[in-house]
Amino acid sequence: MPKAATKRAGRGEKKTRAKKDPNAPKRGLSAYMFFANEQRDNVREENPGVSFGQVGKLLGERWKALTEKQRAPYEAKAAADKKRYEDEKQAYNAQADAEEEESS
Repeated sequence: MPKAATKRAGRGEKKTRAKKDPNAPKRGLSAYMFFANEQRDNVREENPGVSFGQVGKLLGERWKALTEKQRAPYEAKAAADKKRYEDEKQAYNAQADAEEEESS
């Protein structure tokens, strides 16, 4: 016996997101992303013909194998990038607030 079709609350309603401002500052990269960006070409050279997903797996394995001392430079880069993002975000928000006051 087929089940009766039921309407669920919220289904079918599409919510529209506000468009992202292209002038907004870009988020800071993680320590892993700095490592991956640096090592990606090496992984491809060592493993020719490897798929995109496999490159990610190999990078993840290499990241897990690093010691705290080996990770330190990447974590320092991530901390500096986070600071950059926070500074840019603060300046961006201050500018947006100033523009909003002018238009009011």
